[in-house]
Amino acid sequence: MRPKINIVLSRLVKLALIVLFLQSGQACTFSLVQWPFPVSPPPTSPSLLGEPSPTPIPVADVKFEVTLQSPLLVGETLAISILDEVTGLPLNPTNYSMQAKDQVTYTVSLPLVINSVVKYRYILLGSYQSQEDAIGDLPIRYRLYYVTGSGEVKDVVSGWSDRPNAKMTGILQGHLLNADDGVPIPNILVTAGGLQVLTDSAGFFSLYGLPPGTHNFVAFAMDGMYQTFQQGAMVANDQVTPIEARLKPAPLVNVTFIVGVPQNMDTGAPVRIAGSLLQLGNTFADLKGGISTIAGRMPVMTLSPDGRQVLSLNLPVGADIRYKYTLGDGFWNAEHKQSDEFQLREFIVPETNIIIQDRVITWQAGPSGPILFELTVPVDTPAGDIIYIQFNPYGWTEPIPMWPLGNNHWAYRLYGPLNMLGSFGYRYCRNGQCGTADDVATPGDNASGLSVTTSLSGQDIQDSVNGWTWLQNTGSKSLAGMTINPKGAGFWAGVEFQPTYHPSWSLYIPQALQNVQALGSNWAILTPGWTYSLSDPLLFSPLPGRDALWTDTILMIAQARALNLNVAVFPVPHFSMTSGDWWQNTPRDGVWWQNWFGHYREFALHYADLAAQGGAQALILGGDWLDPAMPNGTLSNGNGSGVPPDAEDRLRAILDEVRSHFNGQLFWAYPYSIIGGLQKAPAFLKDADGVYLLWSVKLSEQTAPTKEALAAEAGRLLDEEVAPFQTSLGKRVILALAYPSASGAATGCLSDGRGGCLDWMTLSPPNPDVSSVSLDLQAQADLYEAILIAVNLRDWVGGFVSRGFYPPTILQDKSASVHGKPAADMLWYWFPRMLGVVK
Repeated sequence: MRPKINIVLSRLVKLALIVLFLQSGQACTFSLVQWPFPVSPPPTSPSLLGEPSPTPIPVADVKFEVTLQSPLLVGETLAISILDEVTGLPLNPTNYSMQAKDQVTYTVSLPLVINSVVKYRYILLGSYQSQEDAIGDLPIRYRLYYVTGSGEVKDVVSGWSDRPNAKMTGILQGHLLNADDGVPIPNILVTAGGLQVLTDSAGFFSLYGLPPGTHNFVAFAMDGMYQTFQQGAMVANDQVTPIEARLKPAPLVNVTFIVGVPQNMDTGAPVRIAGSLLQLGNTFADLKGGISTIAGRMPVMTLSPDGRQVLSLNLPVGADIRYKYTLGDGFWNAEHKQSDEFQLREFIVPETNIIIQDRVITWQAGPSGPILFELTVPVDTPAGDIIYIQFNPYGWTEPIPMWPLGNNHWAYRLYGPLNMLGSFGYRYCRNGQCGTADDVATPGDNASGLSVTTSLSGQDIQDSVNGWTWLQNTGSKSLAGMTINPKGAGFWAGVEFQPTYHPSWSLYIPQALQNVQALGSNWAILTPGWTYSLSDPLLFSPLPGRDALWTDTILMIAQARALNLNVAVFPVPHFSMTSGDWWQNTPRDGVWWQNWFGHYREFALHYADLAAQGGAQALILGGDWLDPAMPNGTLSNGNGSGVPPDAEDRLRAILDEVRSHFNGQLFWAYPYSIIGGLQKAPAFLKDADGVYLLWSVKLSEQTAPTKEALAAEAGRLLDEEVAPFQTSLGKRVILALAYPSASGAATGCLSDGRGGCLDWMTLSPPNPDVSSVSLDLQAQADLYEAILIAVNLRDWVGGFVSRGFYPPTILQDKSASVHGKPAADMLWYWFPRMLGVVK
């Protein structure tokens, strides 16, 4: 076998590749360092990743055989791409050409580290690179192979990003159980044929759209806490192949990392470990710029007296750890080899405690000198905010935390990889929320940012932020004293987090919960969810990077409970479009509805189990997105949804089953609109403990009504609409409010410019600003106070919740979030008095 060819690309070629990467979108990913140059067979060296270890790593030859749906076109070649998720899937692949066995079968043998888990996918090389994809043109992130010794992998490619996929498909379906006690295991990454899905609380998974043939099935614990399971699976057209696998829990051992770093490094700069497990910063998601690791989720090392960096971690035995040391993330400011290549280390966690001693050769790549960014921020920058810098070499990548110098000064020295481009953009933001909490000079995701050009000598760039987007000094407004009637036991004074999510939020959730507690709240409502990836066939499951994982949500519940907050879990799905448009684009025939109710049942039971395990006090199901699935359901255009006539019985059965999994309070989120009122509420609501009434209704025809008029109208609606509804149910009703900080919010309809009304979530970050809507922070505060006044006089109201809270940082924007706005001051005054904490 010939060795892999190492090629140094010119800046112009790299720039061309970067443009192609941007144009390709998610369905086609390009290497920034190799393609379009030829790829070669694998090297004979046993170390595919990182420098050779002082102790030889045992390897085994593995043969990969792949079957295509149709022959390659003239001029095309097939390659297998070994991926590096720590640096970024498209940023550091190693491609190996494959040899034709016949017109549609190709093979290659690779020496791979024994007990390693290899991430790979197939690519076509021709006039441009094409990446394999799956049913519905969903891109394949990667396939997995667990190397237990010499072996053979048989794969089938479903299709390519530039041509049709396989017509015939089957399903792989089953459960994963703990081998020791038989308990189902959630949050395990299951993959076959390049398709990926996470198991739910029942350990259940379903992989739809596999082409007929033999597939390599792998179950992988993203935190390494279970041993990897692997077996071949034969899939037939239109058939379900069942699998039940038992995974062995992995014990923990102590691993101490000791690393020497270059002597010219900035004193006090935090050294992190970026790695392939969740606890090492990997999100298992496609984030900005092709990056999967986030600095804020990585462990930080400690400087020892001898100048080396030290970190001890408890890691699972047998876990395949790919890692590197970094002053940023897996791509920016990470260690490099002397040859300028990305460094990526590997070891298999042994059965006993171990000390690993490494040395960082260099943080730099190429001859360009480091660039020091020194920044002065406004004095009114919120205390506790962390300032980030974000780079744009080929599109915005994930932001990196800067280093605090005190007195509103921050710095960051960028070492590499400066060999990638001659010029690139950059900008600053707060708490990692670039595109939302930006410097006023570079707002929004479409901003090109400031520009810098590399140089052979080091540079010192000094910048100042003159102001932050959506942050203004609103001053403090005196709150008029009034008699506030303490409510009875069980009253909810709560804050609901907005349902969008990003893995970077985890660092700021504790601070957000402290802010909720400081308002005097006694409830925090968390909104994790799953994503509808496809509507036909129906694909509904947690999607890393977009949905909070099981472990993330369990941790959030624990953090809230530590602050003596009651916790309600309110699962909300995510769509690639508005929920109304999604429903209209679904088949909604008998078979589809059967699948939909089955998926919703799995969704509800998953979060019932999560709420029970996490110790939450309440579970909230339902929501306004469910209107088409309710009895006599309608679409957003007013047409009937075709929901089955027994929808009520199906939903009631789901509620009954949920109760067998969760013994806390069970609420149903039901939307209240003046049109139709509450008269058509389904009877199964009586089976819940209460109704979480989603309230965004019109309180005035005027864009700037008086507070007195708002309170009067709110009182009228409560008396004439909500009170009879509450009496008929005999259940507690919690008012859950969502009013944007926008002029005209009291009308209940902010124009979408097409004759309709904007959904209140449209104005929530990270969505782009809607310029036709005007900011009005006081309008939101007045609405909240008016409704609080109405609630104050009606003891039968069971609670008051503010929806849409944005956890990562203060934003005085147009959204419904009260974080840092005058409406928060209103809650701070009212909540403790309503709960009787303050007289």
